[in-house]
Amino acid sequence: MMTNLEDILQTIKSLQQSRPSYIELLQAEVKRNPDRAAENLKSKEDAEETSRLGTSSLHPTAQTLLLTVPFSVPPALAVSASLGGLPLSPELAASLRNILFGNMFHIFNYEWKKSFFKFREPFSDLSYALETERGGAGAIQMVVQTQIIDHLLFKRSIDSEAVMESLVDIGEHEQRGALAAALTSILWRAGEEQTATVCLVTTRRCFTPQLHYKLDSFTERLQLFSFKKKEDVRVFIHEHIQCFREEGSHGVILFLYSLIFSRSLDRIWTDLDWTTTHLLQPSFGSFVCRQALMNLLLTGRATPHVFNGTSHDNEQDKPLHGVRTRSEVGYLLWNREKFNHTQVPSVGSMLKTPKLPIWVCHINGTYSVLFSTNCSLLSDWKMEHLFQLYFYNGQLSQLRTSTLTIDTHSHHWEVENKDVQGDPEKKFPSLEMTIRTKWEGAVIDWNGMVPFF
Repeated sequence: MMTNLEDILQTIKSLQQSRPSYIELLQAEVKRNPDRAAENLKSKEDAEETSRLGTSSLHPTAQTLLLTVPFSVPPALAVSASLGGLPLSPELAASLRNILFGNMFHIFNYEWKKSFFKFREPFSDLSYALETERGGAGAIQMVVQTQIIDHLLFKRSIDSEAVMESLVDIGEHEQRGALAAALTSILWRAGEEQTATVCLVTTRRCFTPQLHYKLDSFTERLQLFSFKKKEDVRVFIHEHIQCFREEGSHGVILFLYSLIFSRSLDRIWTDLDWTTTHLLQPSFGSFVCRQALMNLLLTGRATPHVFNGTSHDNEQDKPLHGVRTRSEVGYLLWNREKFNHTQVPSVGSMLKTPKLPIWVCHINGTYSVLFSTNCSLLSDWKMEHLFQLYFYNGQLSQLRTSTLTIDTHSHHWEVENKDVQGDPEKKFPSLEMTIRTKWEGAVIDWNGMVPFF
């Protein structure tokens, strides 16, 4: 019996010794096809960014497997290199990286790469709504959400009155159309309503990068498609809508690239001032949108500040660029921590009172949307006495749109607030404080829903 066991162990040992190691196999692959091997190795450079997955709690072997997973766009979501676009040049790629990150070495992490424009369930109460991410990608998704609401409520049918029923029970076909219209509106506005550029990923790399440029197996495959008519932009995006709304598409990054090239790099540099040199900033291992990028999404100009017009810094004596024209949709800002320690930046009327009753809300670092179906809300002061607002925060935990009743004639809030010793955040939810930055002293009724935010 012992002899048989020893023979078996000896056989296993011989097989292990005779089997080629992983390194030997890799070396053999490089010898057979050096170009393909190099391409495969480059595609794995995304690996270091997957720390957002929480790999620190995994077994070392599991961490290694996760860190070697490439996050490149699937072939089914890439277009043919012969489609007719302009291949991205290494010079443009370097400028794009610099305007985003301030250098050529940073690349988007896993959190950004997995982000795309995904609707909630069709034919449901939230079929108009996008699932959004936390962080920078979520900010972009929520601005797009405002344009989807605009399209479905106010643009889709001019003859019909805007009602909440316009947003519910819509099918996948209507979702695709609304997304195409929303993306088009933002890009066309950035191109000063004269031009827009759409970026798509192709099946092959367009250039060999510069020495200090870090590959991401994505940007190097871009082609740029430019248009002079808004309808041509919408049709093109609709024809390739899977490149923005399918899993694995890197859809949010693609749209961000399209936004930058629609505005043009030269115009963005002109929009910025001495306080802001690039559009994204690092935050807890990821990247979040600076105000300049939010303003670019909302107004078409990458101005870094939320006040109206141009101001001057007293110490530097240099101009500060704010919002120059009334925006289509608005922006409201509230931060619990800054309320207690430093002053929250005052949002000017160009953003606070938009053309449409739709606002992106930046509350304690997260993004949500607030809107009304009454288009006269911002043009008729009598409408602001007692009205309803609808709220959506983009998270799966929200199962239906929240309905809030706003009363600007009641004085209950001011009376109650006197007992809070200067800190209304101790008593009132942040969403209510955000609404009061627009309607000071308003009383908010949650209509039976437990207040959140």
